[in-house]
Amino acid sequence: MARSRIRFSLRTLTLALSPVFVVAAAGGGGGGDVVVLTDDNFDEEVGQDRGAFVMFYTPWCGRCKKIAPEYEKLGSSFNREKSVLIGKVDCDKYKSLCSEYRVSKYPTIHWYPKGSLKPLEYDGPYTAQVFVEFVNAEAGTNAELVPSPSDIVVLTSENFNQVVLDETKNVLVEFYAPWCAHCKLLAPTYEKVATAYKLEEDVVIANLDADRYKDLAEKYEVNGYPTIIFFPKSNNAGETYEGGRDLDDFINFINEKCGTSRDRKTQLNSQAGIVSSLDALVKEFVSATNDEKKAVLSRIEEEVENLKGSSARYGKIYVKAAKSCIERGADYAPKEIERLQRTLKKSIHPSKADEFILKKNILSTFAA
Repeated sequence: MARSRIRFSLRTLTLALSPVFVVAAAGGGGGGDVVVLTDDNFDEEVGQDRGAFVMFYTPWCGRCKKIAPEYEKLGSSFNREKSVLIGKVDCDKYKSLCSEYRVSKYPTIHWYPKGSLKPLEYDGPYTAQVFVEFVNAEAGTNAELVPSPSDIVVLTSENFNQVVLDETKNVLVEFYAPWCAHCKLLAPTYEKVATAYKLEEDVVIANLDADRYKDLAEKYEVNGYPTIIFFPKSNNAGETYEGGRDLDDFINFINEKCGTSRDRKTQLNSQAGIVSSLDALVKEFVSATNDEKKAVLSRIEEEVENLKGSSARYGKIYVKAAKSCIERGADYAPKEIERLQRTLKKSIHPSKADEFILKKNILSTFAA
């Protein structure tokens, strides 16, 4: 099969390898549709009956981390294509394998044609779309880029009032224009903000194409892009966001305005779930005798009945924790915290991680 050399600059390496596209990129971690290649399985997967695109990376490489999401999109785009393997090699773990293929910088991406271990070094842009175009050209496939699901709520003239003016929600809205360079630059960070708060029931991260819906942009006096306006509960006028454009800036702003407790990794922080009005009662519960604990528990239950919103939900966890401490003894809280910490180190669903972090944080007040 003739190779396309117009769009990409490729260097044929001197290694005796077969046609498989292998990309070595930084990004770490497994999962998704990208095959994790090692000393044990490399020869079994690469150079066989399909082409391979392989990224060689290291977990500490900044560019590798930046490329990782694009590379995962590539893997998803070819997950049903049997004639192509999308793989990656951690060069920190498999130094000899990377040395064998003369990898000296990160990321390094190779294409191995079908039946060959002689790679071509990829020298194109590090974007999912271009990756897909390159692999299709080399492998003779016709895969299309699979768009990543977004956690941003897309606003239109039809749903704007329903979403933004909902008095039970805090809504952050980005007014953008498709041609705006600053908007494009902000897009990846804004997506991370949306992901960070997707499990918060009363927080919505949204955007509006102000070029298309000019009447809404004019209504809120938007005259530059991007303009970001925060609509707290029961505030239809909104307030212009004047903070920084880094992820931490948005996280800190939303936590302060909405009473949430998220961190830049999208997880709940150590203060999540803590209800200050229950602090004194918990301290009294911890220092009480076994017989006295039941009386304090009743007072905790009474206080929880007066709580509203998310505090009411957290209060139920307090009650359950107090009952478990009575039933299982003084060692229950520290032992359960240790179990939860071990579980949180594993790969679990974000909603389950939230549940465990809330429980761990509240139990910590009983273990003090």
